[in-house]
Amino acid sequence: MLRKKTAVLLCFVGSVFFVSAQETKIYTHDQKDYQEALALYNNKQYQAAQTIFEKVKNNTRDEETQANSAYYAANAAIRLNQLGADRMMEDFVEHYPTSTKRNSAYLDVADYYFETGKYPYALKWYKKVDQSSMSRKDKERFNFNNGYALFSSNKPKEAERYLNQVTTSTTYGSQAKYYLGYIAYQQDDYAQANQRFDQIADQELLEEKLSYYQADMNFKLGKFEEAIALAKKQLPKSDRYEISELNKIIGESYFNLKQYANAIPYLKEYKGKRGKWSNTDYYLLGYSYYMQGDYANGVQQFNKIIDGNNSVSQNAYYHLAECYLKLDKKQEALNAFRNASQMDFNTEIQKDAYLNYARLSYEIGNAYEPVPQVMTNYLERYPNDDHKEEIQNLLVDSYITSKNFAGAMTLLENNKNFASKATYQKVAFYRGVELFLEANYEEASNVFQKSLNNAEDSFFEARASYWKAEADYALNHFEEAVAGYLQFKGNPRARATTEFKELYYNLAYAYFKLKDYSNAISSFASYLESGSSDAVKLDDAYLRLGDSYFVSRKYWPAIETYNKAIARKSPDSDYAAYQKAMSYGFVDRSATKIEELSNFVSRYPKSTLKDDALFELANSYVKANNTERGLQLYDELIQSYRGSSLVPQAMMRQGLVHYNANRNEQALGKFKTVVRDYPNSQEAMQAVTTAKLIYVDLGRVNEYAQWVKGLDFVEVTDTELDNATYESADKQYIEGNSEAAIRGYERYLKEFPNGMNALQANFNLAQLYFAKDQKEKALPYFKNVASKGNNEYAEQALTRVCEIYVGKNNYVAAIPYLEELESKAEIQQNITFAQSNLMKGYYEQSNYARTIEYAGKVLSSPKIDNRIKSDAHIMIARSAIKTNDENRAEKAYAEVLKIATGELAAEALYYDAYFKNKANNYEASNTSVQKLAKDYAGYKEWSAKGLIIMAKNFYALGDAFQATYILDSVIANFGDYPGIVEQAKQESAIIKAKEAQSNSSINPEGN
Repeated sequence: MLRKKTAVLLCFVGSVFFVSAQETKIYTHDQKDYQEALALYNNKQYQAAQTIFEKVKNNTRDEETQANSAYYAANAAIRLNQLGADRMMEDFVEHYPTSTKRNSAYLDVADYYFETGKYPYALKWYKKVDQSSMSRKDKERFNFNNGYALFSSNKPKEAERYLNQVTTSTTYGSQAKYYLGYIAYQQDDYAQANQRFDQIADQELLEEKLSYYQADMNFKLGKFEEAIALAKKQLPKSDRYEISELNKIIGESYFNLKQYANAIPYLKEYKGKRGKWSNTDYYLLGYSYYMQGDYANGVQQFNKIIDGNNSVSQNAYYHLAECYLKLDKKQEALNAFRNASQMDFNTEIQKDAYLNYARLSYEIGNAYEPVPQVMTNYLERYPNDDHKEEIQNLLVDSYITSKNFAGAMTLLENNKNFASKATYQKVAFYRGVELFLEANYEEASNVFQKSLNNAEDSFFEARASYWKAEADYALNHFEEAVAGYLQFKGNPRARATTEFKELYYNLAYAYFKLKDYSNAISSFASYLESGSSDAVKLDDAYLRLGDSYFVSRKYWPAIETYNKAIARKSPDSDYAAYQKAMSYGFVDRSATKIEELSNFVSRYPKSTLKDDALFELANSYVKANNTERGLQLYDELIQSYRGSSLVPQAMMRQGLVHYNANRNEQALGKFKTVVRDYPNSQEAMQAVTTAKLIYVDLGRVNEYAQWVKGLDFVEVTDTELDNATYESADKQYIEGNSEAAIRGYERYLKEFPNGMNALQANFNLAQLYFAKDQKEKALPYFKNVASKGNNEYAEQALTRVCEIYVGKNNYVAAIPYLEELESKAEIQQNITFAQSNLMKGYYEQSNYARTIEYAGKVLSSPKIDNRIKSDAHIMIARSAIKTNDENRAEKAYAEVLKIATGELAAEALYYDAYFKNKANNYEASNTSVQKLAKDYAGYKEWSAKGLIIMAKNFYALGDAFQATYILDSVIANFGDYPGIVEQAKQESAIIKAKEAQSNSSINPEGN
């Protein structure tokens, strides 16, 4: 038994021994791999170590080795930044709860993330650490690292809790106190910060970091001298960032001590936050320059303050405005004062800025809002201000200087205490002139009378008398006009006015219209003796003086005067020559008349009077019994001037010559040609009547009756009724009973649409409707007359048709009539009218080549006034702009600018600014915009467009404030012009995006 037991035991023991031997072999092999992996791990060869640790973990049966391998494999994954590394560490803790490395696992991972600066990850793992089982050394490290990680994660309150636990640590105490002090510093608790900083024993740390913060704290505590001393001490030891910040501390400290000269060099050395200054930084340096009297450099800093909307910005804009004023840059000053006045952070600055804004608006004009509105707003906002009376005076003057005379009159009539009677007299006078230039003569006359009723100043009394007379003349009130001119003449101040040189010319015309030729003669003579230099009016005065003699049957003085007109070689010398020839006929110098008319025909081959001269010359030869020559001249007229209204008369005269010579068949041929080619004319009616006599003489009455049956304008049996009906209407017309005349003419035309007097009835009826401003009713009658071929009313009727269509801007309908008028008109004024409106009509149809062609015709016309000239130049300019021919446009606008008024002048000034901007002549361009704002503020669209040019000019000149302020003002104030506002937004966005690169206060998206 014992043997067996022993055997068994031995066997067991042997078995045990065998097993133990096997386990020792495996363990030893695993330990070798584990130790190799550990060595690789400690050498930071994490990838290789991880592979072996994973192998050992999966093969070993030793639980501790397995746990340790899992621990190190997870750590290696974390250090390799592998996906799922955190999960591996959490799996380790979960699967090996009894491992000695369980707690250190959290701390090690946290410390790793801490050391690599991944503080949010570190905090995540620090939260998992069980602090109760930590050593004192580990706990100190845990508290400091956790506190610092919270500090770096911008969680100062939580950081304080951990850092306060290591303030007595020999290892971490100084640094903990530093960060606790810094937290207090950031929270503006400077007493606590100083207390912490004073407790730091680490001299190296003190030298390295604390002087900067102490300097800053002293600055923030208002201890500027201490701040300067500490900052200057720290400067040599600081890095680039701190050098910039220390310069800022020193500069601002000197600024607060009002030592501006000392402040400037340090403020300039500040580099800004991330390379950008703020509006406050620019303000400090700008104000320092301002206080040193260096206004140019002050402007350079202040004008970088964009988008500011706080007390610093308001102050900056106010002082910027003062700098501009010192530099005599008034437009720039106006903008800056306006900006400061729109902020209410400091009400005193706001009020003073508004006062200066109002004054400058009056002085140089304002493109943003009407100058009177600026003054009115000031008075409403500050009704009890010491400057109230000054602003009231400026308000009245502003209406005058901005040419808003209607507004001025309304203001003064509602506020009689705002100005004297003399001021009202002056305003009423200018308003009257304005109305006169608008062709509102009735209202102009009334307003001039208001000026005369308040006559305090004899100079303006004289001028009002003159212009009232002008308005009355335009209204065909010639007797009132004469009285007004004579009143002006009798005023002792009349000779001091610019109007006096025109007195006798206009008075003479008024007498001429009244057919008071005796006084017309003396007045025209006085004008010619006055020494006038107006060549056009002198030419005209000689002609009208000659005409006055002519109609007074004083033919020899007429001939003498016409000779003087011819000697001047005026554009109308052909008229003088014709009238001279006609005068010889009235003094029984028939041969001389024939000689003069013959000379006229050869001397003036292109004259519009040549057909008249041929007709009169033919008549003169017939009268002198040289009928053969007379008939030849009638033929020349008929062949050369088929469109002349004298052609049917010439044919009629030829027929009469043949009739008187008993050449009846030839006479009938001429009369029938007149009837065929010119039906409804007076000559046609006369031809029918004379032909009837010939047919009766020849005994061919039936032939006559057969002929007239085919004539729709001859109603033989109703002739007397025709004449009676027409004469009834005409009598009312002659007596001025317009309503009765209209009814009469309409009745006549209804009964006799093709009657003997239908042409004149149509014309008179059209004229009556036109005079009553019932132009639509007048139109068909004028068209009827114009369509009847050449007749004595055709040109005037055609002109009226054109006027009506042009007045409605209906150029599609107007152009055919305008073309007809241009080709048929004999009066130069009507030709010019046709050409100028064809020019406009083609522009409306975007036919720019024809526009320019007709503008050239207009400019080549004799005796056109400045208004028509400016219209022609503006059409050339606009067409050139449309076709991108800017060289031509620039020249044309320059011509417009010389002579234009009103909106055309505003447009020309805008383009003057535009072209100067394109030529990089920015200051001159701004001068043009300023003139536009001052003299033509009422034309808002051009003002807005001009402001955008001004903004571009200022930005090119380096003034970003002016550029952006102007553009933002356009955006805010010109909503009626969305295209202009959009352009302003685009320009503003571009500028602000550029400026935002160096100014942290600018929000480029803030548009």
